[in-house]
Amino acid sequence: MTTLLRWWRGPWGTPTVAGALIVLAAVLSASAGVNPFGAGHHEFGFALDRRGVLIASDLAMVAAALVAGAPILLTAVRALRARTIAIDLLVSIAAIGALVIGEYWEAAAVTFLFAIGHALEAGTMNRTRSALAELVAVAPDVAVVMRDGRQVEIPAADVLLEETVLVKNGAKVPVDGTVIGGNGALDEASITGESLPVEKAAGDQVFAGTVAAAGLLQVRATGIGADTTLARIIHRVEEAQDAKARTQSFMERFSTWYTPAIILLALVTGLVTGDVVLALTLLVIGCPGALVISIPVAIVAGIGRGAKDGILIKGGEFLETSARISAVALDKTGTLTEGRPHLTDVSVLDPAHSRAEVLGWAARAEAGSEHPLARPLIEAADAEGLAIAGLPEHTEPVPGKGVVATVEGRRVAVGNLPLLADEGIAEDRGAAEEVARLAGLGRTPMAIALDGEVIGVVAVADRLRTDASEMIARLHARGVKKVVMLTGDDERVARAVAAEVGVDEVRAQLLPEDKLDAVRALQAEGHTVAMVGDGVNDAPALATADIGVAMGAAGTGVAIETADIALMKDDLLKLPEAVGLARRTVRVMHQNIAIAVLTVAALLAGVFAGGVTMAIGMLVHEASVLLVILNAMRLLRRRDESRPTSASAPPIAEERGTRPRVTA
Repeated sequence: MTTLLRWWRGPWGTPTVAGALIVLAAVLSASAGVNPFGAGHHEFGFALDRRGVLIASDLAMVAAALVAGAPILLTAVRALRARTIAIDLLVSIAAIGALVIGEYWEAAAVTFLFAIGHALEAGTMNRTRSALAELVAVAPDVAVVMRDGRQVEIPAADVLLEETVLVKNGAKVPVDGTVIGGNGALDEASITGESLPVEKAAGDQVFAGTVAAAGLLQVRATGIGADTTLARIIHRVEEAQDAKARTQSFMERFSTWYTPAIILLALVTGLVTGDVVLALTLLVIGCPGALVISIPVAIVAGIGRGAKDGILIKGGEFLETSARISAVALDKTGTLTEGRPHLTDVSVLDPAHSRAEVLGWAARAEAGSEHPLARPLIEAADAEGLAIAGLPEHTEPVPGKGVVATVEGRRVAVGNLPLLADEGIAEDRGAAEEVARLAGLGRTPMAIALDGEVIGVVAVADRLRTDASEMIARLHARGVKKVVMLTGDDERVARAVAAEVGVDEVRAQLLPEDKLDAVRALQAEGHTVAMVGDGVNDAPALATADIGVAMGAAGTGVAIETADIALMKDDLLKLPEAVGLARRTVRVMHQNIAIAVLTVAALLAGVFAGGVTMAIGMLVHEASVLLVILNAMRLLRRRDESRPTSASAPPIAEERGTRPRVTA
């Protein structure tokens, strides 16, 4: 009994019963030699006086109309109580009118087809929301934790912060956390969209909902329950799929006066022509069902596809705005570059010293420094097997110039040319020319002096991301007219990066407020601007841009919640993918609107020209609803994006080809 009740309350209960009653009515009418689909029981060619059978047929047809029409009428009444004139009201009036004038087949057909349409619509809409269902499905149910030296299996919701969780091969990670022991590979497709398993070792971050493909990991829980990345993604996608785009809001406002206008048109037509059937038919074919659903179904599908690919879009309005992006502003450090300087050059200026000695003295002097440029020198010396034992006896940072240290009783200075002047070094052995040359290549040079004598120059540079130039090329291919680099770096460094990756315009030596002004200037030029930044010093520009984009947001809860577009994986190629998805979604929205409008126009013309009945009108109407849904479902298909062919990217090198326009 419970199963039967659940089936009846499901989407297919009502249309199935109504359809069975229509079939019964048709069989009864046919057995009496009467056309079951005509008014007044038109005969097939011979008459049989079987009134009882025909009455039973009529009753079955009326019952079908009541079974299918009751939920429609109930929905219409609820809408009226909320002061809304819904499509269901048009169908209800038409069906009741058809019953009153004896058009039982028309009443049954209209309500039955409308019920069928609702059932199919519900099924296909659920399909478009599959991304959310899949995210919920990957949420872990159980966890294995270490308590009192024993492995204990508990519900995932009962894991405590800082507790040690074991993740075995094939198991789902139940928490966000940090690996503290073991090695393994995790399938992170549900979070970042990455198709290949990612190797994990001590110190690496892991996310709830990912699946262990190999190995055994010990994880310290740092995020549990609703505070995991997966939970935030589910919440974000759920909100985004329900958020309305501007076009959708316009369509809903349009339908609030369109539906009453159709009722008025049908009333006037009936009064003028005296043809009640024509008036009722107008009510049916004027239903704007496909028009109303054309936008939300595309938005749900587009946002769902993005979520599967690790692209979280805040809602329909932001998706629609993203489709109009014509300019992209990028921060340099950490976006176009890796954000970690590397040693690029060691120039020996004193023949009495070797390359290894120049680098070794520089690294040992920097061993006691906290400056960001110290680490690449130390790491390079370590990689080359140079001994950097202990700290200098004395370290003296010189703000804005470098560092002076005492190493094994010898004075070592590492820094810029003004530092050499402070040290009283008059003869620089060509250091000024070498510093100028390296700076012209976009690198950061540092002169090395030992006991008052210049022995060489070292240079470091941030390494370009391997896919930076590919990302910019793809943005241009997707219709972005201008890619602008905004950076606080020196103009020469900025120009070198720009030439390497192919940005259209460079604005260098900018403070955070200057980046804000740059975004406003682009908007003043008529551009729809997307800003990609780290969310800290770029916060004002991100807030002002039409679309703020956060990259690598999987480990940042704030970015997931606040960014207009959050790219879960730190992958530059996700940015053009997001723009392409937004443009495809808006194209589908426009196609759906065209399908809906043309269908209603064709049916209206068919009614006044003759030949379109209520049943045919409802059939075509429901077909148009399904067509716009199926069109939107095309967005759920994944488009394979070709990866860049370059295996690695060199440090910033000398400019090639045409230089971009630079604004300091």
